[in-house]
Amino acid sequence: MRLSPSPRARRMTALVAPALALVVLSIPSSRPPVVLLDSRRDTIPVFSWSKDSLWFALEREYREFRALGCGGLTARVDAALGAGNRMIGAIGSQRQSPAAPVFDSLLDDTFQVAPMIAVCQQRLPDYVRLVTRTRSAVKRQSEHWDVTDLNTRIRMYTLLFGGRAALEEVMLQDSIDARPELVLEDDEPSRTPFTRILGVTIHSGDILVSRGGAQVSALIAVGNDFQGNFSHVALVYVDQKTSLASVIESRPKSGVAVHGLEDYLADVKLRVMVLRLRADLPALVADPMLPHKAADLALAAARRRRIPYNVRMDLDDSTRMYCSEVPSSAYGRFGVHLWMGMSTISLPGVASWLTAMGVRHFATEEPSDLEYDPQVRVVAEWRDRETLFMDHVDNVVTEAMLRGAQHGARLEYPWYMLPLGRLAKGYSSLRNWAGSSGPVPDDMNADAAMHVLSFDAKHTAIKRRVLAQADRFKREQGYVAPEWDLLQFAEQDSAAAVNMATYLATLREQL
Repeated sequence: MRLSPSPRARRMTALVAPALALVVLSIPSSRPPVVLLDSRRDTIPVFSWSKDSLWFALEREYREFRALGCGGLTARVDAALGAGNRMIGAIGSQRQSPAAPVFDSLLDDTFQVAPMIAVCQQRLPDYVRLVTRTRSAVKRQSEHWDVTDLNTRIRMYTLLFGGRAALEEVMLQDSIDARPELVLEDDEPSRTPFTRILGVTIHSGDILVSRGGAQVSALIAVGNDFQGNFSHVALVYVDQKTSLASVIESRPKSGVAVHGLEDYLADVKLRVMVLRLRADLPALVADPMLPHKAADLALAAARRRRIPYNVRMDLDDSTRMYCSEVPSSAYGRFGVHLWMGMSTISLPGVASWLTAMGVRHFATEEPSDLEYDPQVRVVAEWRDRETLFMDHVDNVVTEAMLRGAQHGARLEYPWYMLPLGRLAKGYSSLRNWAGSSGPVPDDMNADAAMHVLSFDAKHTAIKRRVLAQADRFKREQGYVAPEWDLLQFAEQDSAAAVNMATYLATLREQL
């Protein structure tokens, strides 16, 4: 005779089984490997501005200039812009070494005129031209420099990143709607198929470098030895017959995929920069259609098989790709090796957080660093007016968090979130098996996914407080808080606790 369980036994089973499942799913994973980096860089980054006194001095000048008014600054603005443009002309007239004093003078001029332009917003177009001409001149000079040399790289970084930073601080004070969304620069000639979108002629083989709106996008932009503004790279293919453009890109959840240009732009983009290979590169002189062929190769590979995202950032793993590998591998097949200066992550605190998120290699091809490659020219740069301030806030929050990592702060999550992470990973694995994608990349385990979630949740909590302080600052001071003030706000709240509601809201957002 077969005995059936009693009602009490069934009730006990109904209670105990989920509890046991929760216990099993909550068992922590093995710890990620210890990161071993150069011990000399425990606290000292490869590059640091170390110019806080200058930034706050410029802010004091801005307050004084606001009281003076634009009318009293006209002569000084004309003189400063004139001096800057003359220096750019001198730079372009002959080869300059990276250490040439004229670059120091030009950068000083760019910084010193910034608070005056922030008051005289009608002169903003002139300042945009000064900064973009500087970038073009520096990049042309860099064609003759050894960009693998650290001092040379620092020189390029201070000039290009510094110029952009100064320009955007001025843009954020815009009260007359003078800041342009699109800035056109070098219209590098190309013989490949092309199309037009958002006022820019895009050629097959062009590279799009962008900044996404997710918290981890800020981490990708900021979390390396040379803080940047970009988090994603994609390659454009333009059909010769139809002139329709496709974008080949690799995203964490889906891996390498092909999207229409409109679909690419529909995903959150805070900024986009269009890069194009120089037409005078020997490989392009020999074959002007090389960029189109590289794009065609990447397109065919993306359509032929599923290529998962390379969470580990392993350049030797040809079966997976993170975003930068899409253009670098395609062009590499034709003898053009991009990222002449390899990106590095040398601070142990930062590396330990990235290790917890699944990264295992710290010499990579960071999206922001492609701008400094002398093999490419900047064709155009587009910034979203409405989200430029949020871009800066995301950066400072991330920077403050990573400073905490350098002082021993750990990236942790509540134990009760791990079961949810494992369920999400299991769901993602099923979708991967079916040829689709889920919320957790197939190269990332549940523990790493929860560390990413922890970063996102903590970032969200700190950002909320920074925005509140920024609102109060604007009401009291009458202008938008510049980045160095925002960073102070973020550092004050970098130890902010994260409640369960924030974790769950962040998880729901990711799912």
